[in-house]
Amino acid sequence: MTQALTSTMPALHWRPLTPSDMPAVEAIAAIVHPAFPEDLSVLAERQQLYPDGTRLLELDGVPSGYVLSHPWTFRQLPALNALLGAIPADADTFYIHDLALLNKARGTGAAAMIVGDIQRHARGLGFAHMSLVAVNGSLAFWHKHGFRAVRPQELEPALVAKLASYEAAARFMVKALV
Repeated sequence: MTQALTSTMPALHWRPLTPSDMPAVEAIAAIVHPAFPEDLSVLAERQQLYPDGTRLLELDGVPSGYVLSHPWTFRQLPALNALLGAIPADADTFYIHDLALLNKARGTGAAAMIVGDIQRHARGLGFAHMSLVAVNGSLAFWHKHGFRAVRPQELEPALVAKLASYEAAARFMVKALV
């Protein structure tokens, strides 16, 4: 007689982020990024300006992570907790503003899944590269996904100053898509 195997892996699903999801995003951000607080209006604006770059992770139907990404101008970092106003008409990079997962979502493969989806989206739009700011000890994660930190001496002084406003260990990272 065989016994039925039961899966201990939660059902995970990335879906489009909607305005009604923003309280869940705000709650996840407060847990994952307590040192990088952003107002709900800032998070919501990212979703409103570029909904195609935003997703919510559900584990067994419960919000457990999110990603906010959008076209942007290369080497021009958005300030932390600041409204963008608009997506630049001359955007030349696909920027990952934030990828946040609750602890229960880590190790499920969800992060790799969404990074691959974002990469395919950016490539489909014709972007030659993606960029982001690695904070909160995430440098190794992004490196594993093909992003490379730009050495501080290769950055403009204004960009170095903007990075320092995030945290001392913040690094500007780029991934070529061509």
